[in-house]
Amino acid sequence: MPRPSRTAALVALCAAMLMIILDGSIVTVALPAIQHDLRFSPSSLTWTVNSYMIAFGGLLLLAGRLGDLVGRKRMFVAGLAVFTVASLLCGLSTGQDMLIAARFVQGVGGAMTSAVSLGMIVTHFPEPRERGRAIGAYSFVGAAGASIGQVLGGVLTEAVSWHWIFFINLPIGAAAALLAVRVLEPDQGLGLRAGADLPGALLVTAGLMLGVYTIVETSRYGWGSAHTLGWGALALVLLAGFVVRQATAAAPLLPLGIFRSRIVAGANAVQVLMVSALFGFQILIALYLQEVRGYGAAGTGLAMLPAALTIATVSLLLSARLNARFGERRVLLTGIALLVVGIGLLTRLPVHAAYAVDLLPTMLLAGGFGLATSALTTLGMSGAGAGDAGLVSGLFNTSQQVGGALGVAVLSTFAAARTRGLTAAGHDHATALTGGFHVAFHIGAGLLIAAIVLAAA
Repeated sequence: MPRPSRTAALVALCAAMLMIILDGSIVTVALPAIQHDLRFSPSSLTWTVNSYMIAFGGLLLLAGRLGDLVGRKRMFVAGLAVFTVASLLCGLSTGQDMLIAARFVQGVGGAMTSAVSLGMIVTHFPEPRERGRAIGAYSFVGAAGASIGQVLGGVLTEAVSWHWIFFINLPIGAAAALLAVRVLEPDQGLGLRAGADLPGALLVTAGLMLGVYTIVETSRYGWGSAHTLGWGALALVLLAGFVVRQATAAAPLLPLGIFRSRIVAGANAVQVLMVSALFGFQILIALYLQEVRGYGAAGTGLAMLPAALTIATVSLLLSARLNARFGERRVLLTGIALLVVGIGLLTRLPVHAAYAVDLLPTMLLAGGFGLATSALTTLGMSGAGAGDAGLVSGLFNTSQQVGGALGVAVLSTFAAARTRGLTAAGHDHATALTGGFHVAFHIGAGLLIAAIVLAAA
């Protein structure tokens, strides 16, 4: 078992993870109240989420590498401070511009903290069995944060006000930062000269931010619009320029040799596919419960609670043991297979679904994510050494964010198109919405099948 100092370090890392995941799930539940109070239009309301996602997804890779260079502990604590202060500003917001700007700063702090967290687990827990348990606990806290956020967001919004969904981050962030300063092992970092590639940093940050922006705005402009094609092409040009820069720079920000590891490269690719399907599922099933079945915010959170609790339980109690006994690859394949069955059941979801019969089985099969994510995290971090653990961690988190943004955009777009078609054909609103969700769930199941094929290969 880990020594007490390592246990305390894991508590600090998990507390930060809890706060960031909690914030991500709690905000989505409170969006209608925020829209009403600050008089957001439907299109401008999305920027309370998009501004966070753009900063978070765009800065993960850079923050991870900077953590290796200046010290991961320093980056982690600074990120907690930025995120906590930004949460205070979000809660104090009285206008649209202030909230959107504060959410962007929150994304910056979230990227700084998340990018180095897994890297610090690798360096604090070098022994494989201890590392497996630590990653299982880390995954458990992520699922717990999602489940708490879904319920707490509805309760706080209805009982007090939406401002408190941000204020709740203050005690968690302050406690995690104080604990981190005391218990995390200090690291000096490699020094900026070992990888201070400013042109590369500008290219990858601009490319990732622009890419995430283009993806999340497809819900507004469509995939074939001049806006999407133009900005998407520019994002690809910037990222291609970054790759060329890394191949020629004397001190690259992202040494391309990291992709020579089939395990690391494959784990990131599988994560994009898996997270695309699961993030889309999370958003769409919430929409189904509220818009088709008439659930409220708190009711939706409670309905999705079994999924989060199952994922959390599997992550904490089973994943490390199964990984040690059967190997990460087999556990990963089993976990994704369970998810295929769970999402597949939703492709026949009726308009007047009975929760226990039509939804609860999928919520329980979602426990496959607890198996898959722990195994995938172990594989994705397997190539990390003391000098690049932050970089590998940042890369792994980047693939997660890109997968999430891509999944929500793709599944939502196809669902909306199918719904419009059914509405035009004369179907009622609930039937048209459900038909659109069926198409999205078919696509999600297809993405998961592709992830199985890639993982098996």
